[in-house]
Amino acid sequence: MNTNANDLLTATDIVSVTLRNRLAVAPMTRVSAGEDGTATDTMARYYERFARGGFGLVVTEGIYTDRVFAQGYLNQPGITDDSQAQAWRPVVDAVHRHGARLVAQLMHAGAISQGNRFRDATVGPSAVQPKGHQMEFYHGKGAYPMPAVMTEEQIADAIEGFAASAARAVEAGFDGIEIHGANGYLVDQFLTDYANLRDDRWGGDTRRRTALVRAVFEAVRARVGAGVPVGVRISQGKVNDFTHKWAGREQDAEIIFGTLAEAGAGYIHVTEHKAWEPAFEGGRDSLVALARRYAPHVPLIANGGVQDAARAQEVMAAGADIVAIGKAALANPDFPERIRSAREVAAFDPAILGPVANIKPSELAA
Repeated sequence: MNTNANDLLTATDIVSVTLRNRLAVAPMTRVSAGEDGTATDTMARYYERFARGGFGLVVTEGIYTDRVFAQGYLNQPGITDDSQAQAWRPVVDAVHRHGARLVAQLMHAGAISQGNRFRDATVGPSAVQPKGHQMEFYHGKGAYPMPAVMTEEQIADAIEGFAASAARAVEAGFDGIEIHGANGYLVDQFLTDYANLRDDRWGGDTRRRTALVRAVFEAVRARVGAGVPVGVRISQGKVNDFTHKWAGREQDAEIIFGTLAEAGAGYIHVTEHKAWEPAFEGGRDSLVALARRYAPHVPLIANGGVQDAARAQEVMAAGADIVAIGKAALANPDFPERIRSAREVAAFDPAILGPVANIKPSELAA
């Protein structure tokens, strides 16, 4: 498949939603909500910049889904009640005002929660010490606590949290829902061999470990209806285990992507450190290419390390329908317009995300 920069600017559809181009803003945790988890005017202005800059799709940062164990970070936004849901309305309106679409990414932190105003303890699929350390730029410090094993009731409550939050998001005007099944958070913990040691219906081999992501997807889709795009974000690496690879390699990819395709996912959002590189050592195909192979008819968003049009074209040639960019979008909130006019793309300044990764006044100045 040959592509050029103009292909990035062509329209495409995800289920019933038409996007004006194939460039998306990737979800990025910015810890800029109120202490009570409500979206703020600063957030509305932040997301509006990307829509004004020409992006077809904007995916929010992870939004926590219940008032028990879901919250992962202090000042993370939630959508657990009508008050939090309505606080998102100005964000939705700001994005829509400039012709972009907005998807709510729903997230349960599980065992790697490092800031939860509702609970001090954490839960996960198994009592396994999370790898790595809490992230200081998200107000964390030291090792993660040991999680308690989730009970059947707690799993059911977590699933219901996703479904109820999805319904609130649609009511607040969001154009679609993304289930965060990546980066080491709860749904990914159930997918991960070393984090999920269960011997019940939620654990076992790779296929059995897909039970939670499928249950969450089916609950969300049942609640919001088939006309609303419901996608799932998938990764190998994690925020606390950056270089993790699936032990089953391509066989795991076939099971995971095949399961999502069979369930009827509205789209799959794949994220890797560098989206164009081989997924496994000694292999040839990227995770994007494997997702396209095993979910051939599902719209595919690819994210990871793309900084310019040439890389975006390469990722599209591997099978992506849409390319999501993160750091390059922070440096260039008008990235699509720069591509359209063949202007130079600015380099990313890491200072934007330090010492805490909240939204800085300088980002809103332009």
